[in-house]
Amino acid sequence: MELSAEYLREKLQRDLEAEHVEVEDTTLNRCACSFRVLVVSAKFEGKPLLQRHRLVNACLAEELPHIHAFEQKTLTPEQWARERQK
Repeated sequence: MELSAEYLREKLQRDLEAEHVEVEDTTLNRCACSFRVLVVSAKFEGKPLLQRHRLVNACLAEELPHIHAFEQKTLTPEQWARERQK
């Protein structure tokens, strides 16, 4: 399976109705396929961190077995707005 940052970004944006998604391919720094993602979605409202991460993992269930390292940050739109003001 050929994975790209753009493919993951589009899938996360579509499936999680995300208002903002950043995907960084960190494979160059590691020995195998790895990514770092930031997902901002209203679907995360009222959910603890573990549930947010489970939503992302469910979205990428087919892809995750092919990814060696996966780092994620999940924010609500309100949290994202506050973080951008810092």
